[in-house]
Amino acid sequence: MQPRAIKSRRQFIQQTGLTGIALILGAYLPGCNPGPGPKVVNASGGTLPASTELMTWISIDKTGKVTILNHRSEMGQGSWQVVPQMIAEELEVAMDQINILFAPGNQKKYGNQVTGGSSTVRGSYKHLLTIGASAREMLIATAAKHWDAKPADCYAENGQVFHKPSNRSINYGDLVEDAAKLTPPKDPKLKPRKEYKLIGKPLPRKDIPLKTNGAAIFGIDKRLPGMLYASVERNPRFRGKVKSFDDTQAKTVPGVRHVFVVKRTVFENNFEGVAVVADNLWAAMQGRKLLKVEWDDSGFEHLSSEQLFARMHDDCKKPGLNDRTAGDFDRAFQKANAKVEAVYETPYQAHACMEPLNCIADVKPDSIEIWGPIQGPDWVQADLSHRMGIPLDKVTVNMTFLGGGFGRKAFLDYPHEAAVISKEIKAPVQVVWTREDDLTQGPFRPGAVYGLKAGLSKDGHIEAFQLKTATQNMGLQNPGADMHSFNGDTLDGFCKPYYDAINNYSFSDIPTVSPIPVMWWRSVYASTNGFAYESFMDEMAHAAGKDPLEFRRQHLDNERYQALIDQLAILTDWKNRGKNEGWGVAITECFNSIVGEVVKVSRKPDGKIKVDKVVALMDCGWYVNPDIIRQQVEGSIIMALGAASKHDIQFKDGKAVQTNFDTYNMSRIHEIPDIEVHVVDNDEKAGGVGEPGLPPLAPALCNAIFDLTGKRIRRLPFDLDKV
Repeated sequence: MQPRAIKSRRQFIQQTGLTGIALILGAYLPGCNPGPGPKVVNASGGTLPASTELMTWISIDKTGKVTILNHRSEMGQGSWQVVPQMIAEELEVAMDQINILFAPGNQKKYGNQVTGGSSTVRGSYKHLLTIGASAREMLIATAAKHWDAKPADCYAENGQVFHKPSNRSINYGDLVEDAAKLTPPKDPKLKPRKEYKLIGKPLPRKDIPLKTNGAAIFGIDKRLPGMLYASVERNPRFRGKVKSFDDTQAKTVPGVRHVFVVKRTVFENNFEGVAVVADNLWAAMQGRKLLKVEWDDSGFEHLSSEQLFARMHDDCKKPGLNDRTAGDFDRAFQKANAKVEAVYETPYQAHACMEPLNCIADVKPDSIEIWGPIQGPDWVQADLSHRMGIPLDKVTVNMTFLGGGFGRKAFLDYPHEAAVISKEIKAPVQVVWTREDDLTQGPFRPGAVYGLKAGLSKDGHIEAFQLKTATQNMGLQNPGADMHSFNGDTLDGFCKPYYDAINNYSFSDIPTVSPIPVMWWRSVYASTNGFAYESFMDEMAHAAGKDPLEFRRQHLDNERYQALIDQLAILTDWKNRGKNEGWGVAITECFNSIVGEVVKVSRKPDGKIKVDKVVALMDCGWYVNPDIIRQQVEGSIIMALGAASKHDIQFKDGKAVQTNFDTYNMSRIHEIPDIEVHVVDNDEKAGGVGEPGLPPLAPALCNAIFDLTGKRIRRLPFDLDKV
């Protein structure tokens, strides 16, 4: 029985006439060769005029409308806005004069396209500014030649070139074909910051209308002619094999066409499942439910959470792989006036993106084309070329909008699985993961155990500091990996000036062995390191009898950090905080940005803890759009609050226990405290934005709870109602 047709919210909005806008969602524009580009389809189905590619990233049509490519994915973090905002600044066009397209995967043309490590602005802002400035100078040079004038007598503004002596002007659309024949200048003059018209301004995001009127195309929305649909029953114990399966009942579902064993590669380990392919997704999912699969789960451990964390606690007592040392920790610790020791524990977490994983693949004998919510199109292109034996230039990876990513959609397993299925059935296919697949299959953020020791001098200075981390090392999951390689991310989240303030320190890790797949999660290891480092910093401050914020000031002898601490103290009125309130602070550094956060908590009339307010101060140096920074810090805080006090992934007999949002509880809107975000203005180089706001929240919250209750929380997640 087929389900009756119902209109989705998206269909309803689209069909009630709210999508008559001309923003482009995606199309391929040719390389650096000048000439007309292809026609592209806008969000509401109309065709936009063909345009001429002026240079990489920029095309202009006859009317002067500019199309700018975004080479990074858009998963809510704002690249759809900030990449063109940077280029448009130097190109001298307003944001309402441009269309935006996703660039296809092509590392040779666009450089690194992986959206991760908060790298979109900090990794490419100078290059993107140069792109815009080069294009501007090419248009000015063309106009000057047209007028038989000097380029120095001309300037660009608002999509036109003006001749100052005569006040003549000419539209970019009338110049682009000739301008495209010029060689782009390699070192164009960039505008000083004081002359910016777009950068540094809280301009409204151009993706918001698309996402509110139903026009935005996410991976799960994409359709191709003749496309089939697949749902895969995957082994719940990750590394198990398919011993046998019975598809008799599955094939009785109308529309089911194929049932077969499929493999996807996760860190070079083959993960197996049984794919059900059908004419529609409903049929594929119903057929999957009727499968009978017998698994071979021999040859690897079936661990529980208790076993995993017991192993980590044991590992933490072993000698570690040394990452960074100075002085003589053991000697300084023994001679210290006061000693502080603690063990901290953080859980496994799922990415839990609102849009579950999905991918479309169309594999032909000599080509592959991919569509989907993908964080690393160039990575996917290279991976599929290698695994499928197809030349790199015959592998096309098209990005759509992502309904969240947090690192999971930078991974390569789900496009590979879709490509394998498409090749088998010789047709385009969309593979859609259920919420249960998404939460239980991983890879997960790794759980971790931290052993910390410190020795303090009589005046409360840190004389000795030691950290041992026991966790799964993301880089040691391939078969035959060298387990003697230290984890270079053990230091993530730790403020760099501490190294100069502490004479004797030792950072090391012990790679915990487990078959459970782990990978990047928002802010990567800083998300767990920050909790241990900054909670322990609070413990040391109290052992030294010092104010927690002043204790940090004492050890962060750096002008940039001192300015941040000064401003944080003013914003929170730190020195005048109430006696019956709990206040906690944490300062972390990752992806070249520094974030300080202060949390205020109190007791509700029923005695339960209430999180009243979070004040965050982001120092990311040079920035593009302050509104997007505030949005990203707010989102990071909400995500961190859930990870600290709401949800974790637990394992029993080698399988994930939490399967959907009824057991993997997310923070609700009524539980979110007031969040106040401030952005530091300075002349530092650009840092990351999307991730650095997450690590300080958990330690600041737990430090605030200690300040109020005297109870030290060293294990996450915890229940706010039970503190």
